[in-house]
Amino acid sequence: MSVPLTEVTLKTNSITTEQLKALVEAAIFVSEKPLSADKMLHNLFAEYQVNKQVLINVISEIQQDYQMRGVNLIEVASGYRFQARADLSISLANLFQEKTPKYSRALLETLALIAYKQPITRGEIEDIRGVAVSSYIIKTLVERNWLKTLGQKEVPGRPTLYGTTKEFLDYFSLTSLKQLPPLITLDEKQTFELS
Repeated sequence: MSVPLTEVTLKTNSITTEQLKALVEAAIFVSEKPLSADKMLHNLFAEYQVNKQVLINVISEIQQDYQMRGVNLIEVASGYRFQARADLSISLANLFQEKTPKYSRALLETLALIAYKQPITRGEIEDIRGVAVSSYIIKTLVERNWLKTLGQKEVPGRPTLYGTTKEFLDYFSLTSLKQLPPLITLDEKQTFELS
């Protein structure tokens, strides 16, 4: 059910729908990190009586306004952010001198195991991969804020349980782990490689 976008009132002042829309657009644009609807309601519109549904409707309108433009307003795990359209990424990469960091196969395998099997211990990762997990890999994932500790497993030695973070989801433009691509079984992989 859609809430009509009318005038939002303040005790002595008011804000029109267009002003609300402009303020939301500007706030998301200048924010260094994705901005959640709740954060906007509590920080940006604390003085106004802005309903969450009205805010969501305004965000939806902004998303529609940017749909055919060079940048889109997208939702990721931490909130909303503007980002370049995916189909423009190769052309835009030429603007930046900085190369995208190269990650080793071991790091990517470890990250994938954590993302798909979390919570998971280092020992469980090593059992699946068949080799030891380097401390450097864990350190790199923690430094990137892609990995966090979720506690300890209730077994002898109480190994640390690892899981992914919202920053991991944000980096890959995901709102939840449910958006990860499905795992390919060994039979499907062999068929794919033979094609």
